[in-house]
Amino acid sequence: MGFEKITEEQGQYRHLEKMSIHELLTLMNKEDQQVPDAVGRSIPQIEKLAERVTDRMLAGGRLFYLGAGTSGRLGILDASEIPPTFGMPYGLIIGLIAGGEEAIRTPVENAEDDPNQGWLDLKEYEICEKDLVIGIAASGTTPYVIGALETCRKNNITTGCVTCNRGTPLAAVSDYPVEVVVGPEFVTGSTRMKSGTAQKLVLNMISTSVMIRIGRVEDTRMVNMQLTNSKLIDRGTRMLMNQSGIKDYEKAKSLLMKFGSVKKAAENRKG
Repeated sequence: MGFEKITEEQGQYRHLEKMSIHELLTLMNKEDQQVPDAVGRSIPQIEKLAERVTDRMLAGGRLFYLGAGTSGRLGILDASEIPPTFGMPYGLIIGLIAGGEEAIRTPVENAEDDPNQGWLDLKEYEICEKDLVIGIAASGTTPYVIGALETCRKNNITTGCVTCNRGTPLAAVSDYPVEVVVGPEFVTGSTRMKSGTAQKLVLNMISTSVMIRIGRVEDTRMVNMQLTNSKLIDRGTRMLMNQSGIKDYEKAKSLLMKFGSVKKAAENRKG
């Protein structure tokens, strides 16, 4: 391989089947505590990628996440949470998984082994030079992801990646690689554990920092969130009361529902 595949190495604990539930939980928690520190060491890489994503989105581009298995599902999860949380239109951040929609819930055999399919999936969305693609693969060796990023480069499309090994083939084809090395998994090779947690943290950091930088958050408030349920309506009402000085809950709620977001309601209140 030419690099050390730490994600496949055996961890320090043996004979897990002989442990009590308490021992298993305690040791898993001990392993998980290493993840934030590993992410912290990668902040310089994450920063460069997040800055580039911000530039692309401000220029009218889109962000694509591309992965297989757990990595693909994490990309889809992050992408799906952006519209309701930040009020962004659907289709600006897109998550793609090897095997398509079926693979979100059910593994699709050999889907990740096709080096051409990732690019074909991106072409369905008429990807262009304005866009940016982040490949997600704990191992850094997934053909579906690597092949797509190789072709992106040939078409002058900016690429990034999130992986949990150093010096991977995936990082080699990424303009902005993020390598978060969390060490061997508690269950050997089960990258849905520490590696998956690290990937989730990194994607959260990238998308949230980008949304803040492009103006979707004011102070600490999600002023553009979609009002899709009673909990969010209540949250938005209280945010509007706090921000605008309105004392009457029903009045604030009525204003919020009229204009559809805390930001627009506050602006019209001032007007």
